[in-house]
Amino acid sequence: IIEAICIGWFTAECIVRFIVSKNKCEFVKRPLNIIDLLAISPYYVSVFMTLFTGENPQLQRAGVTLRVLRMMRIFWVIKLARHFIGLQTLGLTLKRCYREMVMLLVFICVAMAIFGALSQLLEHGLDLETKNEDYSSIPAACWWVIISMTTVGYGDMYPISIPGRILGGVCVVSGIVLLALPITFIYHSFVQCYHELKFKSARYSRTLSNEYLN
Repeated sequence: IIEAICIGWFTAECIVRFIVSKNKCEFVKRPLNIIDLLAISPYYVSVFMTLFTGENPQLQRAGVTLRVLRMMRIFWVIKLARHFIGLQTLGLTLKRCYREMVMLLVFICVAMAIFGALSQLLEHGLDLETKNEDYSSIPAACWWVIISMTTVGYGDMYPISIPGRILGGVCVVSGIVLLALPITFIYHSFVQCYHELKFKSARYSRTLSNEYLN
């Protein structure tokens, strides 16, 4: 019932905003409006699929698709960006710092390839008698690399040989350095975007107040 009420409210909101918008094509192309559509449409699709398929066990694929569509309801959270300046700042920062984000991903991928291959060789490829089965392949070792570089350290897999532990220390220190390099630019851009949006929000509030008084 709560879900149906929320969907009804969101649907009415989108329809009203679409009707009063001056440029309908521009309204459809806006990212936040696309997110609204993605948040609303899975509910109607799931309702129609439930009505047509029912509880027929032969339509398991439709049931899987239905569950995937229901998971798309997490887009409701993104709708908060329309009213919360923090999420707006995050989106604007990611938009302005996409080069830094790509650079960060490149750093991580290069480090994963290097340290993953070296750790697989040291832990599994050299010593056949006491080889570490957790490092049986380079993709498996890349999981350990990404966890170590981000200093999460689950502890589900770890090097047991002395060269592997030395490599692990180098991997952790390298991860701290590589991740810290582009984050400085992203932080400064985040602060700048936050002040810009806060200033625009305050100016918009003053404009509405003046119009109301007039």
